Amino acid sequence: MPRSPTYRVVRLTIIVFVLVVVVYKLASPANINALSQAGGYYGSSPVVVSKIEDKNTEDKGADVKKTEESKKEEKTEVKQESKPEEKAEAKSEEKKEEAETKPEENKEEAKVETEQNPEESKEENTTPAPPPFNDGVGPTYQHANATFVTLARNEDIWSLVKSIRNVEDRFNHKYHYDWVFLNDDDFDEDFKEITTSLVSGTTKYGKIPKEHWGFPEWIDKEKAAKTRQEMAEKKIIYGDSVSYRHMCRFESGFFYRQPLLLDYKYYWRVEPDIILHCDIDYDVFKFMEEKEYDYGFTLSLYEYGETIATLWDSVRKFIKAHPDYLAKDNLMDWLSDDEGYSYNRCHFWSNFEIGNLDFWRGKEYSEFFDFLDQEGGFFYERWGDAPVHSIGAGLFLPKAKVHYFDDIGYWHVPFSNCPTNREDRTRLKCSCNPRENFAWKGYSCTPKFYNVMGMERPSEWRTQS
Repeated sequence: MPRSPTYRVVRLTIIVFVLVVVVYKLASPANINALSQAGGYYGSSPVVVSKIEDKNTEDKGADVKKTEESKKEEKTEVKQESKPEEKAEAKSEEKKEEAETKPEENKEEAKVETEQNPEESKEENTTPAPPPFNDGVGPTYQHANATFVTLARNEDIWSLVKSIRNVEDRFNHKYHYDWVFLNDDDFDEDFKEITTSLVSGTTKYGKIPKEHWGFPEWIDKEKAAKTRQEMAEKKIIYGDSVSYRHMCRFESGFFYRQPLLLDYKYYWRVEPDIILHCDIDYDVFKFMEEKEYDYGFTLSLYEYGETIATLWDSVRKFIKAHPDYLAKDNLMDWLSDDEGYSYNRCHFWSNFEIGNLDFWRGKEYSEFFDFLDQEGGFFYERWGDAPVHSIGAGLFLPKAKVHYFDDIGYWHVPFSNCPTNREDRTRLKCSCNPRENFAWKGYSCTPKFYNVMGMERPSEWRTQS
């Protein structure tokens, strides 16, 4: 049956409408991009760009942003799946932030998780908090039972400040050992405040009792005064000084008996106006302990004969009464050139000494000092603590217990100990002039110490003799 013209027009109209809709849909920017990508082309179609610029500028921004975010999410997912260590790192950072906001609540939890997840712990420790000690010596470090000890008065503060700074900068800022200050009077608040601010360890202040700083009852003060006058006329150094004699007697037999020192085993004596020329890159107290040394020095020399005229006579009387007190293989050959008949005056310069307090407290030395004290030579002559300490250590210790610190650069007017070899001076950042090293000069007893100990001299010693 033939179709009417009207029907044909309607059908044609519908077909045209459908075609228009299809063409419109196919011509949209999103579809054209998809078709282009499917065909392997990732550029922008000129037609699409034209339409976007003319009609869909806002849609482009939204679509592009959405596409970029979508790509980022996809990349993040892929990255986390392919690199589990980065996922662990992100997780670790999350926990770190939580721990910082709630440290007390998370402390135990963090400890358990660290034990269960060593990899996470490793990541967190790559940038640890600064340790409490400047060189990395932490709170678990086992210090020796040791302290610095200084005999000083309030007026010595500004001379002492330099010494403390030297010791702290060159050594103690790493280890924070205590410091004991002793005075025959009360320390004032300025002294305490300044020294406390400079010392990295704990500072302690003690007053010396009168019986340890004064004339003992058996001393004839008129006879002692006559000695001082005669020495002054001869211009013997400190020959007329009363306080110097009290100091020598105190350092010889009483410093180690002070209550503040009774809890310590090792000490390092520091005086005002000293200089440490070099860094000290190890714990000298631990060194003394591990090597079982009881006495350490940096300088040795000959004593003024006029100040100790009868000292060796008194020593010989004590030895005769107590021959069993002498240590086997001692340093008699360093102290005497004739097998003990006379004293050659060699002594360790005690303004620097590192030692074992238990040795001074021991029976042999304690009785030795008490005997010398009764002899009266600290006041009737001018016996110094340096020869008294040296003779005591030299006779009552095996020589293997005495150590020379060649590597410690030290100065006390007018002598200097400077590491002999260039390699040591460079390594320890020394500021001393090796030509001024007293160790190998003619008035030094250190070469004799090397000979008696059977030690090989440093290779550069001849250039400094």
